[in-house]
Amino acid sequence: MPNSQSTGVAYADPEFTTCYATAELGYSAAAQGTVTQATDKSTAVTLNKSAGRITMNNASLATSTAVSFTLNNSTISTNDTIILCVSGGGTAGAYTAYVSSLAAGSAVLTLRNMSAGSLSEAVILNFAIIHGAS
Repeated sequence: MPNSQSTGVAYADPEFTTCYATAELGYSAAAQGTVTQATDKSTAVTLNKSAGRITMNNASLATSTAVSFTLNNSTISTNDTIILCVSGGGTAGAYTAYVSSLAAGSAVLTLRNMSAGSLSEAVILNFAIIHGAS
């Protein structure tokens, strides 16, 4: 890798166009956080971290139904990409989660029940923000 310099386990070229990792690549503990949703599955949450874990309310979600809520997060810009996944708290394979929209300071996250029945589970979502250039 010409023009590269070692930065721990990652190597970045001077123009910062490429990053190669030789081990784990992620966020420090200080850049991560947790939040628990109150009231119901459509209640907004606030977590001003680049990565985190959202424990959703255990309100009922009918079969083949989606519910959306707002993640307020001051680190989000309109140039960012958010990676989102279901990481636990619910029936395996019963849910899909995705980012419905993105704005400066917030994102709308959606959870869909793909199972054959209504579920009342405190689904846990993990997210990580890939910060784009401002």
